[in-house]
Parts: sequence; C-alpha cells; structure tokens
Amino acid sequence: MAVQEPPVAVQLGAALSEEQQWPLAKKPHAPFYFGGFAACAANFFTHPLDLLKVRLQTVKGSAGGTGLAHVVRGIYAQQGPLGFYDGISAAVLRQLTYSMARFSTYEALKKQLTKDDGTLPFYRMAAAGITAGAVGGICGTPADIVLVRLQNDGSLPAEQRRNYKNAFDGLLRIARDDGVRGLFKGAVPNVSRAMLMTGAQLCSYDGFKDLLLSTPYFSEGMALHFSASLLSGFVSTTITSPFDVVKTRIMNAGPASPYRNLGHALVVIVREEGVRALYKGWTPSFVRMAPQTILTFIFLEQFRNVYWNRYALRHRVRFE
Repeated sequence: MAVQEPPVAVQLGAALSEEQQWPLAKKPHAPFYFGGFAACAANFFTHPLDLLKVRLQTVKGSAGGTGLAHVVRGIYAQQGPLGFYDGISAAVLRQLTYSMARFSTYEALKKQLTKDDGTLPFYRMAAAGITAGAVGGICGTPADIVLVRLQNDGSLPAEQRRNYKNAFDGLLRIARDDGVRGLFKGAVPNVSRAMLMTGAQLCSYDGFKDLLLSTPYFSEGMALHFSASLLSGFVSTTITSPFDVVKTRIMNAGPASPYRNLGHALVVIVREEGVRALYKGWTPSFVRMAPQTILTFIFLEQFRNVYWNRYALRHRVRFE
C-alpha cells in the first residue's frame, strides 16, 4: 500500500524553523533617544580631536606656532593627557540636547514626509534634515557655549580663564553674569551650522547608504554603515567648516565681542585673515568628524538592531 504524501503546505511548514513561520511585520520606529546616546558613545572617542579643532579655530594669525603640532605639544606640556578631555561634561550635555533633538526630529519628520508608496524624495529628506538641525541647534546652544569655553580655557593666560568646574557650573555662571540671553550667544551661526550639518550629515548618510546598496558590492551590515558614514563625514565637514569657525569665535568671545553678528564676523575674519581662515581646523574637524560620524551611525545601527531583535522575539514576528 502506497504511503500518502502529506500536503505541500505541511511539508513546507515542517521544513521551516519556528522563527521562519512567524508572520512578517514592519519594523517599528526605534526610541527617539537612540541618536543622542549613540552620539554620546562616539564622543568619548573623538573629544580630543574636537578640542584640537576649537583651539586651532581660536588661534589668530598665520605666524609660526599656530599649527596642529604646536597646539598638541602645548596642551600636553601644560595639562598632561587629561588636558585633551577638557570640557567632556559639556560635550556629553551637548550631545544629550543637540544630537538627541536633531535625530529624533529628523526621524519623526521622515515618517511624516514619506509618501504612501513608502518612498521619500531627496528634497523632502533634505527639508527634514534642515528643520531637525534648526531644532537641535536651538536646544544645544547653551551646552555648546560652555563646551567651547571649557575647551579653550587651557589656552588662555591664567588671569583670563573662566575656570568653570563643569558644564552645569558654566551654565549657571553664564546666566548669572550675562543673563539668560548669554546662554544663546552665537545662536544664529550655531543654528545655521546645525541646519547645514544635519541636512548634510543625515541626508548624505541615507543617500550614500541607498546608493551603495544599489551596487552589487554592498549589503546591509558594518561595511555599508562604515562606508556611508565616512562619505557623509567628508561632505558635512566641508559644508559646515566656515560656520563652525564663526560659531566658535563668537561663542568664545567675552562681553566685548568684536563681532556684531554672523555676517559681520564673516567679513572681519576674511578681511583680517583671508578666506582660508574660514577653513582653519578643517583637518582636525574632518579627522574628528569622520570617526564621530562613523561611530555615531554604527552605534545607532547597533542600538536599532538590538531593539528590533528584542521586539521580534517578544512579539514573535519577523521583519522583511
């Protein structure tokens, strides 16, 4: 007597693992704070490079003794290895305000601007990035002011140093000495830079990621995230460098600032030091921006993957 074969569906079901039989589902949006946490994690590795960038941007003139090697030697001689972590508390506070606000706003706007067919045109992506940058720039300006001053304090003569104990002491003293408006000094160049930075960094990362995925050489994974974020770091550093220099100069200036506003600062810097001054610190900016961007997006992607894996196990679903 011939053995009756089971139905095809039963055969296929038996061949599939339990996880493979789970229903398909759409990936949920990751928590809004992942972007800020990823930026904080990356910042611990890149803070010394950011400090070097600030020191170079606040050095005036082009005479000898203002280069990267001279600044590095000066920091090490005066403060030792820990001098390269001046202002780390303000850097963490900045990422928890600026980066968290811009990443969460960007993701929320992308969700709202995505078309019904699931596509998101580049112009809508850019609009989301620029808007998110404005929100992040406003939220992060107070911490950014304290960060710039803490990082530059070690390069000033002892009698001119502000000697903030930490980020919160700096915020309180600025509010007490300069009023609440003092906490938003340089907000215009800072917001302008943040808009360019977020538009360039987040949009170019998404754009490069899609472009690389369209080639036969890349698939979802670490190599893709590394390559897309490296290209994004180059683009964003080049676009934002002039605003970064102006922002640093304005924020570091005391009450008797030589700059009236963003436009005046640009004119004064170019007139007195030339156009190249707007790209002072580009090399440490890129050297810092590249690993900062790479590490931020790698941490962010890993946070998301852990979250999605736990979500899939908890709800017994699988993602496309």
